[in-house]
Order: sequence, then structure tokens, then C-alpha cells
Amino acid sequence: MTEPYDLETLAIRSGIHRTQFNEHAEALFMTSSYIFDNAQQAADRFQNKEPGYIYSRFTNPTVNAFQERLAVMEGGECAIATASGMSAILTTMMGLLKAGDHVVVSQSIFGAAVQLFTNILARFGIEYTFVPLSDINGWKQAIKSNTRLFYLETPSNPTMELVDIEALSEVSKNANIHLVVDNCFCTPILQRPLLLGADIVIHSATKYIDGQGRVLGGAIVGSKAVLMDGIYSFLRTAGPSLSAFNAWILLKGLETLKLRVEAQSHAALELAKWLSDHPHVARVLHPGLSSHPQYDLAKKQQTHGGAVVSFEVKGGQEKAWKVIDSTQLISITGNLGDTKTTITHPATTTHGRISAEARKLAGISDGLIRVSVGLESLDDIKLDLSRGLD
Repeated sequence: MTEPYDLETLAIRSGIHRTQFNEHAEALFMTSSYIFDNAQQAADRFQNKEPGYIYSRFTNPTVNAFQERLAVMEGGECAIATASGMSAILTTMMGLLKAGDHVVVSQSIFGAAVQLFTNILARFGIEYTFVPLSDINGWKQAIKSNTRLFYLETPSNPTMELVDIEALSEVSKNANIHLVVDNCFCTPILQRPLLLGADIVIHSATKYIDGQGRVLGGAIVGSKAVLMDGIYSFLRTAGPSLSAFNAWILLKGLETLKLRVEAQSHAALELAKWLSDHPHVARVLHPGLSSHPQYDLAKKQQTHGGAVVSFEVKGGQEKAWKVIDSTQLISITGNLGDTKTTITHPATTTHGRISAEARKLAGISDGLIRVSVGLESLDDIKLDLSRGLD
């Protein structure tokens, strides 16, 4: 699509390549391989001399449709879809890094991502340094001669901390370092990091892009120069691929993404305000609250505060577990971004495998609860949380 359409139009109309049957909905191509006209064509495609489909591990029309749609929504040239959000992070790192390289990482990232850097990538000789997310000078000071990449989430999971993407982009570009931003919490509806100077955007499409807790998926978005060499080559060879069926589900999720995320974000802000006034709540973390330490930055680089609210209850883990266990409507699960509101205790679930010291540095206390606000009645969500809070 060449016209400058609005985001909600691109979410529905981009990435469509109709077959000879001229179907209205996107086709689902459930095939592992493709037929060539002759041996010469097969050889040319395998040697990248002719474009076309070869094998669904790395070329599939339905997956391509999802990649095209997400890329145009994020403002990128292309996208690479993967089997999950974590495989998107792994594919990026394995595609861009080698033994002896150094990565600067935000200390406020998802627990499994911490494990990836400390327990897996480190075994392959990739060095890392954790820094406070919002400390631009800290990122700058952590740079070494072998630093190749910055990796972060903004807002962070689950403490809702932000970083000035434009300011950090200036630091990374001056040092010839790739800036990789996980945009899972915002999606392109609320924030587009590539337009703020990031080189790569990572998605766990499992979350808001699907939006209904059905399938796993991940994506990497950026320029062709950055993505189509090492990163695509890793996916083609190692195969952390997105299935055609999951890609088709995610395509449908993109069509309603704006409606869902904006409605959930509005509800989350109202819930955050309500929690802020509750006598048993010590603090509430949401970028849309004026009490958030980076409220002005959130207004600058996001259109809304997002649909996740984290709050700390008085009484530590015991009280936090009581609030969670008292819910009758909200789903107790580690997933987020669903139309169903979910709740979890990060210190013992999503971040339970990292050390207590690392959790403390990331601001994850034993009393912290994370709520991903869905599309139920806000009054019913408040009532459900009140059962344990009161």
C-alpha cells in the first residue's frame, strides 16, 4: 500500500496478496513446501537468484502477510516473524552477535530475558552489563570497545519504567551500536520506537497482537539492511519459525489492535487512579498517572499509558497473595495483553527465577502485583480486586 493511510486502516488492509480465487479474507497456506516449474527454478530460488517460496521454515505467504502488515504499522521496512517473543529476542541476538561481543541490557526486563543473557548467551561467550533503564549516562558509561547492542523494554515489565528512546538512540548511533527496543507493552498503537530512533523493535505477538490468549508468536521489525543478513539467515538455518496458522490468527489480531489497546489503556488508567486512593496500596505504577516519575516522557513518546497496572500492597507477599487468591473474575496467569484481565505476582512467577538482588535492582518487591486490564466492566474488575484489598 503506497497511500499514507492511517494506522487503523493499515492494520486491516496492508499485507494482502490475493490468490487466483480472489478471496476477501487472507488465505491460510498450510503447506511445508512449494513446487518449482523445473530444476533450474529450484536452483535459482535456493541460491537467492530468483524470488519465490521455497520452504515454510522461512518462506510462507501467510507469515509474509503478517510480517508486511506489522512492518508497515511500526514504520519499518520489513519484519521477521518467529515462534514466540523469546525466540524473537534469541534470533536477534544470535543474528547480530558473536563470541566476544558485549551487550548493554536494561536491568528492568522480563525474567526470561534476564535468563537468556545470563544463563544462555553467556555460555557462547557473549558478555553483558546491566544498567538502570532510565539512566542515559549509565548506558553511555557501560559502552566498551566490543559493545555491539543495547537491549531494553519501555515501559518495563512489570515496574512500568521508561527510557527516553530518542536520547538513547543518539548515544547508540554515536557509538555505532544497534538499539533494540521491546515494544510489547505499547504495540505500534501507543508507541513506535523506530520513528524515535531505534534500529530494531521486538514483539511478543503472543500478547496484545493476538489479544485473546490463543497462540504464541514473535516478531522483529527494522530496516532490510539490519534484518535481512544475519538475523534472517539465523531464522532460515536454525528455524525458530512462526507457523502459518499462528500467523493467520495474529493477522486477525492486528485488525482489532487499536480498538482493544486504546479501550484497555483507558480502563487501566482509571483502575490506576482508583488503586492510588486505596488505603492498603503503597504505590501504583502506571505511566498515565501524574505521580509517575516519568509522566512527561510518557506523554511525549506514547499516546496512552498502556493497559498494564502494577501496584504494591502493604503487607508484602502474604498480602499480595491474598489479593490474588481472593479474585473470582480475574484470571491468575503469567500472560498479559488478553481481552480477559489477568493478575500475577511477578516476584514468584515471571521474575521468580532471577536472584532476589536482581529483583531488588529492578524494583520488584514481594508486595508487587501486576494486572493486565482486559475488556470486562471496570466496575467488576474493581469489585474483584476489592475482595482481597479490603
